[in-house]
Amino acid sequence: MSKRTAEAGDGITPLKGGDRPEPMDVDNDKEMGDFEDEFEDEFESEDEIFEAGVDGRPDAEREADERAAGAMDVDNGNGNGTFIVGRNKLEAGQHLAPDTGTYEMLHNLSTPWPCLSFDIIRDGLGDKREKAYPATMYTVAGTQAESKREKENQLMIMKFSGLSRMQKEEEDSESEDDDDEEEAEPILESKSIPLTSTTNRIRSHQIPSQDPSKPPTTITATMTESSDIFIHDVTPHLASFDNPGMLITPQQNKPLSTIRAHKSEGYALDWSPLVPGGKLLTGDNDGLIYATTRTDGGGWVTDTRAFQGHTSSVEEIQWSPQEASVFASASSDGTVRVWDVRSKSRKPAITVQVSSTDVNVMSWSRLTTHLLATGADDGVWGVWDLRQWKGGAQKPSPIASFNYHKEQITSIEWHPTDDSMVAVAAGDHKVTLWDLSVELDDEESKDTAGVKDMPPQLLFEHISEHAKEVHWHPQIPGTLVATGQEFSVFRPIPVVYGIHGK
Repeated sequence: MSKRTAEAGDGITPLKGGDRPEPMDVDNDKEMGDFEDEFEDEFESEDEIFEAGVDGRPDAEREADERAAGAMDVDNGNGNGTFIVGRNKLEAGQHLAPDTGTYEMLHNLSTPWPCLSFDIIRDGLGDKREKAYPATMYTVAGTQAESKREKENQLMIMKFSGLSRMQKEEEDSESEDDDDEEEAEPILESKSIPLTSTTNRIRSHQIPSQDPSKPPTTITATMTESSDIFIHDVTPHLASFDNPGMLITPQQNKPLSTIRAHKSEGYALDWSPLVPGGKLLTGDNDGLIYATTRTDGGGWVTDTRAFQGHTSSVEEIQWSPQEASVFASASSDGTVRVWDVRSKSRKPAITVQVSSTDVNVMSWSRLTTHLLATGADDGVWGVWDLRQWKGGAQKPSPIASFNYHKEQITSIEWHPTDDSMVAVAAGDHKVTLWDLSVELDDEESKDTAGVKDMPPQLLFEHISEHAKEVHWHPQIPGTLVATGQEFSVFRPIPVVYGIHGK
């Protein structure tokens, strides 16, 4: 299985067992006390608001980083003085600072404990709002408290607001409105549901409302280290952000359902995009996959017949974006398997060995549905054409493969509206954006910008300490959110203006 870790400060420990990271320095008005039952009525949702500086950090810290920005211009023997994270080493007293001139937007926001898995919630603020500043977005995340403080874990429902664009030195404000836009400070508002275990993976799903005047019902599935999976309705929590004085009752913090089919913890979790009412797949470290479906009466039923085939832990599950009965799973046994939920045998229809190491993550293209991207423990990620997978009789090769990252791939996701772009997060503290439409001619040098072994398809590189997950925002084109030691919300200029080799 993948050795995904959670770090805070200098501690580096496996997420599965072992010590937990130290908490971050965030002022909390409320402390969560000890409790025996995570769903007892006396625990209500907590309101928390965190404010940061213009770019998501305190002003003093940002100014110090700007003074040290020269650390990026260190000659490390690669011929042009370019510092490459994961390949070059910083000298004593040096540290990296982002080149803010390459960002349209960049904010970092911290939570009391690291949130190593999260999901972005679609909202009613409109689509294609990339020009609307300051930006607002909604997310859900699960925390990873340190060892012996598991009862402090939370399911966090968050609203990020005041996300302004970067101020360029050459720009002159033409109106007071422009000044107000740039002076907005990012704010993180939080509602929390108490949990007594670390969250390994969290995913959200929205059930369409029968009443056009009402928002959809937003539910979450939280896969925990305890092996239990909790389904919550977070619709009232989201509504409370925009309705001052609205209280969350203890009953609304309780799960709609608790899935106890798994005997071991797991990381694989996905909602079907083609079943509006809600259909969930979950996979565990024993290699078993279970399906849970919402009934017509609003209840939840888990099929006790597991899908079996993997010889090691199931690390990722992805429903087909086109066929409601088909899904794929990736495992630490190095395989990707394709299944049909209608199969009475509960065995995979296709098995392909895609790596000699753990296959940690996977993403199925929503636009070109025969394309599947995978990321492995050896830092290699690739793209596969599912049309070449014929019953596993052949040994297909990836149509694209990249060995740029030097640590395990921890997250991978196709761009929601551009099937040539992929976002990748890895254990080498990098989130990279790739443009697969760029091709390298035989006569063309393999040096990019004078740097050897720099793939020409590499569009952008963002430094994110202990990067774990990255997601494209579906309604703010070109904007990404990544999590690790803290949340990073960013929008690179090359993505904003479509300068990616086309």
